[in-house]
Amino acid sequence: MKIVLVAAIGENNVIGHEGQLPWKLKSDLQHFRKVTLNRPVVMGRKTYESIGKLLKDRTNIVLTRDLGLIAPGSVLATSLEAAFAFARQDAAKRGADEIMVIGGSDIFAAAMPLADRLEITQVHASPKGDVKFPPIDAAVWQEVGREAHAAGADDDADFTYVTFERKR
Repeated sequence: MKIVLVAAIGENNVIGHEGQLPWKLKSDLQHFRKVTLNRPVVMGRKTYESIGKLLKDRTNIVLTRDLGLIAPGSVLATSLEAAFAFARQDAAKRGADEIMVIGGSDIFAAAMPLADRLEITQVHASPKGDVKFPPIDAAVWQEVGREAHAAGADDDADFTYVTFERKR
C-alpha cells in the first residue's frame, strides 16, 4: 500500500494562511479531486475544518486528539498509525492501492518519512502564510513528472504539477 502526500505549495513553501488556502486555484481543486477520488484521505483536524465539508467519494480520516470532535461521515483517529491502519483496510475494500495524506503541516511532516510519492502543485506565487510544507530533500526524492500550466480564468497564479518518488 503506497502512501502519497498531496499538497499545493507556494514558492516560499507556504501551504496555508489563517486556516485557509492562500490562493484561489480552481484548476488545482479539480486536479486534487481526480488524484484523491476513491481513495482514503488522511488529514489533521485543522485541515478538516478548513475544508468545511466531507470530501465525497473518499473515506475521510481525521487525525485529532479530540475524540469529541463532531465530523459527520468521517473516521476519527488519535495517531498516524491508527489512521493508516484504518486507511489500509478501507483502501483494500475499495480496491485502491494508495492512501492520500492531504495535510496539514504537522501531518505532512510526520507522514513524509513513510511516504512513497509526493503529488505537488507548485504554485508560482509567494503568498503570506503561517503554515508551510516540510522541505523536499533532493537526496531522498526524485522528480519523475512535471506539467506546467498557465493560470486559468479561476486561478490566481500559474502552477506546475510535479510528482516525486522516493529514491530506492
